[in-house]
Amino acid sequence: MSEDKAAVTILALVGSLRAASINRQIAELAAAVAPAGVTVEVFEGLGEVPFYNEDLDPAMGGDVPEPAPVTALRAAAAAADAALVVTPEYNGSIPAVIKNAIDWLSRPFGHGALKGKPLAVIGGGFGRYGGVWAHDETRKSFGIAGARVVEELKLSLPFASLEGKAPAEHDELVQNVRDVVGKLAAEVS
Repeated sequence: MSEDKAAVTILALVGSLRAASINRQIAELAAAVAPAGVTVEVFEGLGEVPFYNEDLDPAMGGDVPEPAPVTALRAAAAAADAALVVTPEYNGSIPAVIKNAIDWLSRPFGHGALKGKPLAVIGGGFGRYGGVWAHDETRKSFGIAGARVVEELKLSLPFASLEGKAPAEHDELVQNVRDVVGKLAAEVS
């Protein structure tokens, strides 16, 4: 936990690279509605992180300097008390940008930047189940990678349920996101 025991920092990783994506809006909503003493920091730059390659990873014996976007990702994860993954579903599975982040953050295996930290997965999709397959796969992969996945914190939003509103304009979603952030912060020990 942070040095200030009253403050909790949650790193938000967004699985859509599109600037106006609904999942990005949900991550920004999480930052806006976080309870007092909780800061949600949306990580910028996942699209700049190269595909995982041990030859590029000094932590795994690579003989080149760690790529700057990887250093930024690992530093943000190491500094956070918890992580919130906000992701859509692409072709029934995890977007490549999230899978790539998992690969970088899991190394060196057993000592990754999110090891033992609480993590929740939420988001939405255009399908009638709101991305639940991707969310389940993301939880599984982050769990294998060493994060402490909080299984009961789930929110898979079918975009049709927004009825054309922005996420911040949908009262039920605002409350659900606030609840997830608060409960995730309470998992920090």
